[in-house]
Amino acid sequence: MSTTVRAGSRPRSGPRDRMLAVAATAVATLTVWAVAGPLAGVRLAVDSGGDVYRVGPAEVVVVSLLVGLAAWALLAVLERFSRRARGIWTAIALAVLVLSLAGPLGGATTTATVSLMCMHLAAAAVLIPLLARTAGRLG
Repeated sequence: MSTTVRAGSRPRSGPRDRMLAVAATAVATLTVWAVAGPLAGVRLAVDSGGDVYRVGPAEVVVVSLLVGLAAWALLAVLERFSRRARGIWTAIALAVLVLSLAGPLGGATTTATVSLMCMHLAAAAVLIPLLARTAGRLG
């Protein structure tokens, strides 16, 4: 059995590719956490109005997976209703990235703030291109 692909298009990726994108995002952020925290000795913590919360590996992985799954869900919804799902999704993802960078500003130290921002940027650097690449077109 052969698959016909129109010129300029490619077959839509399956859920496996999206699962790998979400998993790769978690690995990327956990890698930044490991380099900054245990290897470089940065105390990864966020100061929230006097309460200091430690950012551990479990929090990094869980948040990365949740954000990745939410991004996947949004892309799937957009694919159902728009021929330009990839572009719309990418614009939304970039806007969310910019807004998310405000979170690390509450880092307990300057090095924690920089490290947490690097985690956000690593997540975006992996998730946005990998999920965007899986976007299909209606029609």
